[in-house]
Amino acid sequence: MLKLNNIEKQYPQFHLKCSLKVPENRITALIGPNGAGKTTTFKAILGLIHLDKGDIHIFNKPAERLTSKDRALIGVALSDSNFSGYLTIQDVISMITPLYPEFNKEQFVNNCMQFNLPLNKKIKEFSTGMKAKLKILTAVSHNARLLILDKPTAGLDVLARQEILDILREYMLPGDRSVLISSHISSDLEELCDDIYLIHQGQILLYEETHTLLDCYGILKVTEEQYKTLDQTYLIQKKKESYGYSLLTSQKQYYQENAPELSIEKCTIDEMILMMIKGESI
Repeated sequence: MLKLNNIEKQYPQFHLKCSLKVPENRITALIGPNGAGKTTTFKAILGLIHLDKGDIHIFNKPAERLTSKDRALIGVALSDSNFSGYLTIQDVISMITPLYPEFNKEQFVNNCMQFNLPLNKKIKEFSTGMKAKLKILTAVSHNARLLILDKPTAGLDVLARQEILDILREYMLPGDRSVLISSHISSDLEELCDDIYLIHQGQILLYEETHTLLDCYGILKVTEEQYKTLDQTYLIQKKKESYGYSLLTSQKQYYQENAPELSIEKCTIDEMILMMIKGESI
């Protein structure tokens, strides 16, 4: 569905250099701290910036060869883009109807009503959460096969976030669609995504399937003495602590079976990010 092959973009103080792929019928997360390169990657995919190196394929075509019909199959919601505040949702409908042949006006209006978005109120009068909902509903309104979503649930309360996640699950039901999403809300990612890429300073640090990360990864808490004698075969990162070390492993069960005296905690997405960025390689 989407493939980035060794793409590079050089700025004066930032260098994006990464590869990733989003297969069909998958929801893939691109995560990392602010300034890591997520938004730059999304803009590269959408052709909003010119690459220095590498290539991007969408729907098995080079991105630069996509037709207008192909591009109509991409739904987008970027964190730094919004509709003009002087428009209403009725105006938005008039704008996007000729752009997307498969725009489903009836479903779009029904979704807006479900989310209590007034059709004739100027968007500048919407709350942050209402604007976020409108972007998502627009992105899924025209039968797109690929969604590019940059922090789509930012600014939403728990209930609204859950409703957005439900819309994305429903969007995936046909089985021939894919989503690339970024978010700082790890619980959303753990619940929704099939796999995860961690990006930092423009480079991919780790790729893993979500269920593997949650089921097999762990954090070992060890003293200095325990660390010296510990089998380090399945350790990835270490971080110095007052008591010794926190250790990231991709084989939690191995240490549970072979070193039961150690304190071993489940690894969350947030803890994985912290260990991969703040820790040291082993």
